[in-house]
Order: sequence, then structure tokens, then C-alpha cells
Amino acid sequence: MNAPVLRLGAATTLRAEVLPVAALDPRAWDALTARALAPSPDYSRQMIEAHRANGLAPADLACLAVRDRSDLLALLPFRRVRLGPRLRVAKPFGSPFIMAKAPLVADGAAFAPALAALVEGLGQSCGGSGWWWPGLPADEPVGRALRLAMQEAGWQLATISSYERPILDRRPSHDAFLSGHPCKGRLKDLRRRRRRLDEAGRVSVESVGPDGDLAGALRAFLALEGRGWKGRAGTALASRAATTAFAQDLFAAASRPFVPRADLLRLDGAVIAASLALVGGGTAFLLKTAYDEAHAALAPGALLELEIIRAFHAGDFARRLDSVTIENRILGDLYPDRTRIAEIAAVPPGGLDPARLTGAIERYLGLWRLAQRVRAALRRVRTGHLR
Repeated sequence: MNAPVLRLGAATTLRAEVLPVAALDPRAWDALTARALAPSPDYSRQMIEAHRANGLAPADLACLAVRDRSDLLALLPFRRVRLGPRLRVAKPFGSPFIMAKAPLVADGAAFAPALAALVEGLGQSCGGSGWWWPGLPADEPVGRALRLAMQEAGWQLATISSYERPILDRRPSHDAFLSGHPCKGRLKDLRRRRRRLDEAGRVSVESVGPDGDLAGALRAFLALEGRGWKGRAGTALASRAATTAFAQDLFAAASRPFVPRADLLRLDGAVIAASLALVGGGTAFLLKTAYDEAHAALAPGALLELEIIRAFHAGDFARRLDSVTIENRILGDLYPDRTRIAEIAAVPPGGLDPARLTGAIERYLGLWRLAQRVRAALRRVRTGHLR
């Protein structure tokens, strides 16, 4: 069967195949990540191998890959999940550390044929049932092209939910950012808090890259996060040996093609806010933040974000800041731009009724949320935090 012909490009003889990510050529994987239309750390070798090495992903994790001889043109790690007694669907691989689930697709002339082959492979790999796709960047180039390619091939798509992720595209200058900001009251409040922080002691801001002490910056972050509410809830990176090692692997100084970056806000030498990011493809992905709750009244986390925005406009390390978050009031206030992240149900031609798939996903999510609330309540009982 020929791959579908897209209006965005020509037909292709390329084919997708399902294989273990462990079988991928590391150099080809890194090369695809670097030249993808929308480079993202989510499905980079850097991210996936950090998961696999520390037991956060199956050792035999599968992927859908499009290759032209040794050249890797498209990639989507995925797994199959059971939504009911007789319903199994495919789903992009996810974890609490992967917030957007767009496939990696090579930019340039290879894009259209690779995407066409990938869509054909999506239909074959789900066994005709469909795909449950949370975290699709619906407004970004790859997300738009993927949905168009599916529709061109006769897929039926249904949006289950969506949210607006805060992002910040670079302004001509930091002054332009400030003058055009829609929440000037919030900026005024933060300037007042910064004056109070300056009165409390010696304030300094440090940005650490691969040539600096990243290991020390990571230790400071882990300690800070572990002392906060995430530590009490058992969800801080330092709460488990596996997630501690994961962070050490992901933010290692030698990591490529996404370069690690840490930003630290200090008061009299002590770290009171920290941010960890991966930078590549023109975007800084702000993966983790933490602050000292003892200084919460001075909003150290928000003040550090303002310093990152200042450095973002003063330097050339990125053209966009991505909050990489589902919901964050602080970044929502500071970042005036948005990109839509959607959760969709996608059914190939001849597949099951889309309403059945959507209903099964919604029931599954309802049970999952209930289980999460029960687990959270049990944690509060165990730790003595009953309110």
C-alpha cells in the first residue's frame, strides 16, 4: 500500500517500522534531534536514555521510526495501554518529565515524505483501534502538520481537552518586554519585593552552563526542592534514588544536543531559588524550578524568573522561553504568550468509533484522577499533614 499523499509535500516510498529505541544508531538519533523541524528535548536520546538508564522507562521501550538507509528521518517512542477489557490503544511515551509529545521529524525536503510515512505507521502500529495522544503541541508546526496529515489520510480526530502553556518569544529588548507587558501591576509588585529582598541581605544571580559547576548547581537545586512541599509530598527529584540519578544524567555538563543551564538566586550566598533548563533549537525549556519557602513572602521564584527574562533579552542563548508546565500561576503572569497543548483521540480509517475511544479515555482519566486523590490523601495521613 502506498503512503498517503499530503498537500504539504510529495508521496514517498519511505516506510515506518516499529523497533526498540535501543536499536537506534545514537549518532543518527542525535542528528535527527538537532535538525528536527521543532527541536525538543522530550524525545531526544538525552531524555529517553536518562529515563531508561534509571528505570523510568521500559528497557525495551519501542518507537516508530522512519529511516532512509542509515538516516533517521522521524521518531516517536510509544507504548500500548489497555483502556478496558477489550480495548488496547497506542500512546506516545510519557512521564512526569515529558510535557509535550510531538514526534521528531527532520526539517527540509525530507519533512513531508517522512511525516507521510510516520502517519501510515501510526495506523499500522495501533492495530486499528486508535491513538490516545495527550500533550500534542497543537499550534506548533509539527502538531499542525501531523493533524493535517492524519486528516488527509482519512483519520478522525477528537479533542478531549487542551490548555494554554505560557511561553515567551523574544522581544526587541528587555525594555520592550516591560513596556508591552499586560500585567504591569504584577511587575510593580515584584519590583517592591525585590527592594525588600535587597534590604534583607546581599543578593546575587548566577547562571551556570556546561563550563561552570553544573553538578554543584544541581545539588543546590535538589536540596532546595527537597526541603519544600515536593519533598514533603515525596515528589521531589531527591525523594527517590532513581529520579536523583535521572536528573544527574539529564543535566550532565556533557549533555548534547540540548545544553543544560542552571540559574540560581542567592541571598548572602545561600541559594533561595533555582531553575534548571535545557537549551537547544533556539528555545530554553525551563524544566524544573524550586524556591526556599522560608522566603516565600519575597517571591524568590518569581524574582529569579524575572532575572532569567532579563538575561534572555540581554544575551543570545535562545529566542523563546518555554515554561514546560501544565499550570503555573507565576509563569502565567510573567509570560504573556501562549501555545496550545491538546489531548486528542485519533482513529485511523476503518478503526473503532471515535466516540467509543473518547469515552474510554475519559473513563480511564476519571479513575486515574480518583486514584491520585486517594494516594495524596494517604500521603498526608502518613506525613501528618492532614489539612
